[in-house]
Amino acid sequence: MKILPDSIKNGYLRLMNPIADFLVRRRVHPNTITIWGTVIYIAGGAVYATGHISIGGWLLGLTALTDVLDGMVARRSNTSSQFGAFLDSTLDRVADGFTMGGLAVFFAFSPVHRSPTMVAVCITGLIGAFLTSYTRARAESLGLDAKVGMLQRPERVVLLSAPQAFFGLALNGWVLTIIIYILAITAWITVVQRILYVYRATQPQREAVPELDSGSDSEPSEYRQWGRRSRRETAVRPALKGE
Repeated sequence: MKILPDSIKNGYLRLMNPIADFLVRRRVHPNTITIWGTVIYIAGGAVYATGHISIGGWLLGLTALTDVLDGMVARRSNTSSQFGAFLDSTLDRVADGFTMGGLAVFFAFSPVHRSPTMVAVCITGLIGAFLTSYTRARAESLGLDAKVGMLQRPERVVLLSAPQAFFGLALNGWVLTIIIYILAITAWITVVQRILYVYRATQPQREAVPELDSGSDSEPSEYRQWGRRSRRETAVRPALKGE
């Protein structure tokens, strides 16, 4: 089960094609796009911390562009590299930290919406976001592509930006509160889904032992261990990032 259907993601990618082509023509390096996207994330987290939730949501909405464009530009300009993939993944963690951290600071110091419970939920959601990425990276080191689960990066970006941009602190902050709970719960569900996926994928699959006919000279077939998939290529950034 996914929060965002693939049809929406594919439609969004088609809309980004002209922008990606323009950036390629202007020879914009994908790492530059990645870095600027992280700067916007940091700014959005800082704005969240000050309590300007709607403005922060619109800022983070811009990162939906950079999250897609860096990979598209890298492939179309033939500038994909292992360092680019490493930088992209590393700065994504910086972005997650500042965004959820900014919301935690807001709930810790807001005179109106101060809530130790929500600070704890924000921290729990941040840990879940980090583990979502880690579980996939660790699975890849085993030769598995654990891109499964409810909450991948596109869904997280949407939930961190769109509701806040349009609703801000509507209904006395309940819209924001519900979104953060959804982020935290679905992140941990995704972590469990990936752990189960890797567990099942790494268990040896045994063939049934055929019954021997009386007097037959045939021997039981040997148990064969299920072969792991080949390692996913990590040097090229995906079209739409998921963790």
